[in-house]
Amino acid sequence: MKYLIAGLGNIGDEYKNTRHNIGFRILDTLAGVSNIVFNENKRYGAIAEYKFKGRTFILLKPSTYMNLSGNAIRYWMQKEKIPLENLLVLVDDIALPSGTIRLRGKGGDAGHNGLKHINQTLGTNAYARLRFGIGNDFSQGQQIDYVLGEWNEEEEKMLPERIDVALQIIQSFGTIGLNRTMNQFNNK
Repeated sequence: MKYLIAGLGNIGDEYKNTRHNIGFRILDTLAGVSNIVFNENKRYGAIAEYKFKGRTFILLKPSTYMNLSGNAIRYWMQKEKIPLENLLVLVDDIALPSGTIRLRGKGGDAGHNGLKHINQTLGTNAYARLRFGIGNDFSQGQQIDYVLGEWNEEEEKMLPERIDVALQIIQSFGTIGLNRTMNQFNNK
C-alpha cells in the first residue's frame, strides 16, 4: 500500500519557520526521527520514502510554492499510482486555535490558496487533510503577515508535542484508515 503525504509550505529560508510552513515542518520532523533524507531535486518538490508497518509513505514537500501545490500533488499521485483515498495533505488553518489538530476526509478550502489549487487541480475536495491550527491572533488586514510570520516563543514550546501527534495521525491514517483515525485523534 502506498500513500502520498503532502506537507504544504513555501520553499526558501525566509519561510522556513513560518506558521504557513507547518506542513513542511511536520514532514521534516518525521524524516529526522526516521533517519530518512529528502531528495530535494525531484520534479515539483522534495521527496522522501518512509516505510511503516508494511506501508510506503511518499513524503512530498512541493517546490511549487503554496498557491500551486496541486500541480505537485497531481504529478506524484500519478507517478506513484496513489489513489485519492491514500492522499493526506498537511495544512495550516487560521480557523483553529494554535496547536489544535483536526483530520477531515473532505472539505472546502476556507480561503487557503494551497487547498484551493489542490481542489481545482484534482477536481475534487474529497481527500484527507490534517488541519493544524495556527490561530488568528492578528488585526484586520494583517492575515498575510501573521500566516507568513514566525512562531512566537510560546508557540515554539507547544510545537514538538503537537507535531508528535501529527506524526501519529500520519501513521494511523496509513494503518487503520481515515475514519478510525479521525475517531481516535479529533477529540484530543
